[in-house]
Amino acid sequence: MELSRILLELEQRLLSQATRHDAGEISNLIADEFIEFGASGNIWTKADLVEQLPDETFTQRTISKFAVKPLSKHTALVTYQCRTAATNSLRSSIWRKQDEQWQMVFHQGTFFCRSELARDGGQR
Repeated sequence: MELSRILLELEQRLLSQATRHDAGEISNLIADEFIEFGASGNIWTKADLVEQLPDETFTQRTISKFAVKPLSKHTALVTYQCRTAATNSLRSSIWRKQDEQWQMVFHQGTFFCRSELARDGGQR
């Protein structure tokens, strides 16, 4: 399976209600040294996600403008836009393959307004 498809499926799993409410699945997809700079301004670790995501109220999210840039043989940068009914954010993740399993090692989200993207033709 092509790298872009694999990583898109993994990102979608992390956004799914089933995964977000399953601490074991979160733990499998997130590397031990994981760090996130959230769109909220919070900094999250793997332990934070495993403990807090299962209790979080689920919000449906959609991915668009998904892109993958390989950084090395076993590491890739993923970027995309994420939308909910109330917010829009730019997202980036770094995924690493170890022992035939991909895990997220870094994630960042940044809120944006749809009007900002409309001004520049969506080129950001």
